[in-house]
Amino acid sequence: MAMVNNPENNNPSELAEQEDVDGRFEWQIENEQSGERLDKHLAEALADKSVSRSQAQEWIRTGAITVNGNVVKPNTKLAAGDRIVVVLPEPEPLEALPENIPLEVVFEDSDVIVINKPRGMVVHPAAGHPSGTVVNALLHHCKDLSGINGVMRPGIVHRIDKDTSGLLMVAKNDLAHTSLAEQLKEHTVTRKYSALVYGVMQHDKGTIDAPIGRANHDRKLYVVTEKNSKHAITHFAVTERFDEYTLLELKLQTGRTHQIRVHMKYIGFPLVGDPVYGGKSGRTLGMNGQALHAGILGFVHPRSGEYMEFTVPIPEDMEHALNILKTR
Repeated sequence: MAMVNNPENNNPSELAEQEDVDGRFEWQIENEQSGERLDKHLAEALADKSVSRSQAQEWIRTGAITVNGNVVKPNTKLAAGDRIVVVLPEPEPLEALPENIPLEVVFEDSDVIVINKPRGMVVHPAAGHPSGTVVNALLHHCKDLSGINGVMRPGIVHRIDKDTSGLLMVAKNDLAHTSLAEQLKEHTVTRKYSALVYGVMQHDKGTIDAPIGRANHDRKLYVVTEKNSKHAITHFAVTERFDEYTLLELKLQTGRTHQIRVHMKYIGFPLVGDPVYGGKSGRTLGMNGQALHAGILGFVHPRSGEYMEFTVPIPEDMEHALNILKTR
């Protein structure tokens, strides 16, 4: 686990799969998890999806969860090397309803819609956020979204955090969904972020190559760890240095949950305003949420085969924070 200064020395063949967003998950049991009950293990592994132990037990009984390809009992004791496959059932219909919420549409045709998501907006309904999401707004705006992800996440092929702003691509049919998901899996989608971090970065550019997994003390948090983790790579380049702060351009090579936030904390340059991984909440420069903006998004159009790239400026509060630093 290290930060290196040469971003070119990466072996794509060693990269782990893009995190699944279509309801299917697969992982292998490690030595330290041997002996755990299946239902207890699943409740912890799927904590960020608000899956209870009783819900896990129900899915096990219905065959939605298998161990080494077999339907087993909830109290099954796991062994090192066991392969867990979870195929989550589609949520009950009518839980995600159309809502007349304004959307900033950057591009739209019959296959794809690209939006500029504001900070504070959740991408799809989940526990604690049943409405007011990007999906609710899309259901009002579009009549034709891909149904691959079911009624709760129609058209959604990737996510950005609630308190991260910026570009999000959405599939309007299954052809587009399959194509965009494959591009994400093959790491050919261009995703560049602007981030303001605490500390003065000395390296002009580099690569953070460090695996990310759940924190043992809190399963909703992520940390750099070798245990039960996924390969994660983030490239960075300094845009501007300030007194005690640095503005960075970050490029994702993989797309793990909270990847940029975790990686920047790991190397000692947490994001300004990050309420979870920032650690310096008293110096937010007026930011309400992390100073992270997905400003550039590029992909091959699913039907035409043309490469398309979109750019949106940083939001006003982040611009204001930068102006404060520039006038010091």
